[in-house]
Amino acid sequence: MISDKTENIIVKFLTNQATASELEALESWVEDAKNKELFKEYIKINYAVEYNMKEFDSQKLRMMLLDAFAGEKKEKKRNKVRKIISYSAAAAVVLGMLTTTYLYTTDFFDKPVEVPVVVNNTISVGTNKAVLTLEDGSDVTLEKNKIYKKNNVVSNGEELVYNNDSKTKSGLVYNYLTIPRGGQFQIKLADGTEVWLNSETKLKFPVAFAEGTPREVELIYGEAFFDVSPSTEHKGAKFKVLNKNQEVEVLGTEFNIKAYKDEDKIYTTLVEGKVSISNLTSKKYLSPNQQAIINHTNTDIMINTIDAYNEVLWTKGIFSFKGKTLKEIMTVMSRWYDVDVVFKNVKLEKEKFNGVLSKNDEIREILSIIKKTNFINDYEIKDRKITIK
Repeated sequence: MISDKTENIIVKFLTNQATASELEALESWVEDAKNKELFKEYIKINYAVEYNMKEFDSQKLRMMLLDAFAGEKKEKKRNKVRKIISYSAAAAVVLGMLTTTYLYTTDFFDKPVEVPVVVNNTISVGTNKAVLTLEDGSDVTLEKNKIYKKNNVVSNGEELVYNNDSKTKSGLVYNYLTIPRGGQFQIKLADGTEVWLNSETKLKFPVAFAEGTPREVELIYGEAFFDVSPSTEHKGAKFKVLNKNQEVEVLGTEFNIKAYKDEDKIYTTLVEGKVSISNLTSKKYLSPNQQAIINHTNTDIMINTIDAYNEVLWTKGIFSFKGKTLKEIMTVMSRWYDVDVVFKNVKLEKEKFNGVLSKNDEIREILSIIKKTNFINDYEIKDRKITIK
């Protein structure tokens, strides 16, 4: 069993963010044979890469990846789930290198190179941007490198911060934060709760919380990760996240809610702590690494055990796809790159992949990786529309 602290260091190592002391601690930990196997298994499960390492050495990671890819290729015929496994995809996360591509498909190296059709390609990588709607109905555009400050709120272009000393004894006053397609943003609420908002998301929240009452916000739609300020710091006041079909109640914890307008299910994933999920007919509790699923068409609350950390890697600039269909992947891409995706062959929508990609990748790099798996024949980019063939 890998501790949360060690897992965090491993992820920072793989995303090239670990400090020298953290690398030293990880190196000492991996020296134990059992820990080395845990490390290898973790990489294999979470990053679709099978390590064959004789020793741990951050400087030799590139060679370990290449050796791992070679070993993975031998097993590809027995794998029923096709994988997006490439050096450029792994390196975008592991080393930040976007160069040579290695893929594991039977005829990749023998297949003639076809140049995709690209017309008026103006697709950019997503960035920090949002629209803040104030209590008087006016809108403020928040953008990267743009400073905004007014009364009890300030933004540096990446995060919106409300004064944590703010309290109200009268009626609550609400603001809205809307993240468009191609955007992301963070907000620190007046109680100290931090929220990461994904593309195409809208959050309603009070500019200050009233004492003696539950702290409530509403995720109108989209996806958000919450790191809630403990109730012990707010005289026992609970924290609630409302949504159209559910209510999440917490005391102090980390969790993720995905409730997009164009999806028929709401996914609530608990990373740390404890939460309750309730709707009109039932109430259930989540433990860490559990996910609640509510379908709009019925009232059941289904609970699954999952890898919660994998579900929230988007907050760290990483796309993690484990057994996701091409349609699901393209839905995520359409939000982040603000594009429309059309499948010329609808059968391709159900093909499944495993892969890890950086949110800093250009859309053409990702499409090229998918194309080289031999699942799609080609793709076309015209203006802001992508056609998968």
